[in-house]
Amino acid sequence: MTAPAAFHELKARLAEISDLSGVSRLLLWDQQTKMPIAGSAARAEQSATVTRLQHELSSADEVGRLLDELTPWAESLDADSDEASVVRVAGRDWEKARRVPAELTAELRREGALGLRVWAEARPRSDFELLRPSLERILELRRRYVDCFEDYDDAYDVLLDDFEPGMKAAEVQAVFDRVKEGLRPLIAAAEPVDDSILHQAFPIEAQERFSHEMLERFGYEEDSWRLDVTAHPFMSNPATTDVRVTTHYHPDSLHSLFSTMHEFGHGVYERDVDPALDRTTLGTGVSLGLHESQSRMWENLVGRGRPFWRFFYPRLQSAFQEQLGSVDEQEFVRAVNRVEPSLIRIDADEVTYSMHVILRFELEQELIEGRLAPRDLPAAWNERMESLLGVTPPTDADGVLQDMHWAGGLVGYFPTYALGSVMSVQIWERMTEDMPDVDAQIERGEFGELRGWLREHLYRHGRKFSPQETLRRAVGGPIDPEPYLRYLAGKHAA
Repeated sequence: MTAPAAFHELKARLAEISDLSGVSRLLLWDQQTKMPIAGSAARAEQSATVTRLQHELSSADEVGRLLDELTPWAESLDADSDEASVVRVAGRDWEKARRVPAELTAELRREGALGLRVWAEARPRSDFELLRPSLERILELRRRYVDCFEDYDDAYDVLLDDFEPGMKAAEVQAVFDRVKEGLRPLIAAAEPVDDSILHQAFPIEAQERFSHEMLERFGYEEDSWRLDVTAHPFMSNPATTDVRVTTHYHPDSLHSLFSTMHEFGHGVYERDVDPALDRTTLGTGVSLGLHESQSRMWENLVGRGRPFWRFFYPRLQSAFQEQLGSVDEQEFVRAVNRVEPSLIRIDADEVTYSMHVILRFELEQELIEGRLAPRDLPAAWNERMESLLGVTPPTDADGVLQDMHWAGGLVGYFPTYALGSVMSVQIWERMTEDMPDVDAQIERGEFGELRGWLREHLYRHGRKFSPQETLRRAVGGPIDPEPYLRYLAGKHAA
């Protein structure tokens, strides 16, 4: 069936929105990697302007008219077709965007950009009071954002929907209650492991070379990827052909290897979206939870697995002969899988990691509902750390200031990290059913079939389906924490 003229007009408008989204991502990447500090105020205004223009296009009356005209036609098509999906997802985006004033979205972006600059000063100084005014403004703006919506049961649902569309806080709570219940005995039973071999002087130049070697094995392409340095690693994708991974090198540890693999997981999801979806509302990952399922999968299920190091460990020993030449593979693998409660989320082991996320989820809800004042956040953070993990941050830099998300305006984001950890194992289990020799392939340093399976069952779909439907198609059912808990119990018992 030939697409009507209105569909081509809609796609042209969606392409402009997509272009502005790419520009916005590029501005953020530059701010966190290359921009001079003095450019912060100007960058905040630039980011706000781009965000406002994008929102005005997204919520335009003309888009609504086109959607009204096209919906009956789209409903006559195969629901899985690109055309039907474009209209369906664009309709959801338009309905949501039109409820929010463009200036409010611009103000949120402006305050987020300014907040990141303040955070970059506050964390090294361990000065929460320096950041508190920015956090208070962001929370006020986020409450105004929630007020733009009326049909919700929980204010947090509105914020969560920006990152995990269609999921409710009550559903997250149910998953996290089971995760918390399952993790407590695993944490208590963890045996001490000496990981001092990971805390030596590791020259940064050698870390950089090894990170590139890993990525090239995964399928990193010089003409469409970058690897850069930042304070807090992230991935940005101005386009599917422009994927920007960042990491952070520590001169006294090898943590950069795992942050690099983590961000590659985000990048490969975006790189392998079907090119036919480029410059439409479908041409990106469907949710942050599924995104995190991939970053956690590549970091942990691949990168902390014994098959991975059977291939890479001799190469790592060669790169760091003085530090690791006398350390056998088994000792190294035990060290990188050590389980011990710690202060910093991004450095946490597989077992304790989700407790860090649950802490943030609980505090976010209290902040949004007004049950917790920002001035009391450091104390609440420390109390919750002691309750969940049995450790207390000695400074705010090791506690409430460690993440940049709240400073950047990302309230409602944190649950997706643990949701992604849960889903990563569901996807891995299904993939290994179809590819029973995947461990043998990884031992040979071969990742093409693994990446191909993920492309076929997850990456290529972009946003064609809801997160829930995307997961169902990949694994055959809804989110389920039991495979995740079984995996952790089995791996760490062994």
